[in-house]
Amino acid sequence: MPKMLRIALFGPQGSGKGTQAEMLAKKYNLPVLSTGEVFRKEIKEQTELGKMASDLINRGQLVPDEITNGIVLGELRAPKYQNGFILDGYPRNMNQLDILEKNIGLDWAILLLISDEEVQERLASRRVCSSCGAIYNIINKPSKKEEVCDICGGKLITRDDDKPEAIAKRLQIYHRETEQIINYYTEKGKIIKVDGAGLIEEVFEKIVEKLGK
Repeated sequence: MPKMLRIALFGPQGSGKGTQAEMLAKKYNLPVLSTGEVFRKEIKEQTELGKMASDLINRGQLVPDEITNGIVLGELRAPKYQNGFILDGYPRNMNQLDILEKNIGLDWAILLLISDEEVQERLASRRVCSSCGAIYNIINKPSKKEEVCDICGGKLITRDDDKPEAIAKRLQIYHRETEQIINYYTEKGKIIKVDGAGLIEEVFEKIVEKLGK
């Protein structure tokens, strides 16, 4: 493994970015920075940012770039990220990409390919712990006890941004903005495309094979 490995995972919500990020983090001993987790933490603590983010997310909208950029760059300056990192949920548009590339840059952009129909089906089955944020899927990753988190015993819920109206709106945003990022990294020769519709382990193995590490 090289001294520095800076990766970002791309794909629509429900494509499995979070799961693959965790698996890659363990294999390469890299920290994961998930903007979604950062915002959910702020929401849970009812900070000013959390209240604003909650309102936007519940309407299927995204937090403004200036806030997201500041949070991500500030976090990436921490010592634990000095040997590399895995980004989940950032950058989402060309403005964020420009800030990231000017300040830090990426070695690889990993794209999980999945259809809109598959996204709708997966998210309809997704459940999240209201206490610790752990993610389950009632079809392929269910909790041991229905509606109860295996980790902390919290209640499993359907997030507002997993409801049909919010999903449709976020998919529109994804296709409009995030795909421009994919074109950018494709031109730079830094893109890895993997079919995200397969089994979790199969997707992971394909990513590792293409990383060549």
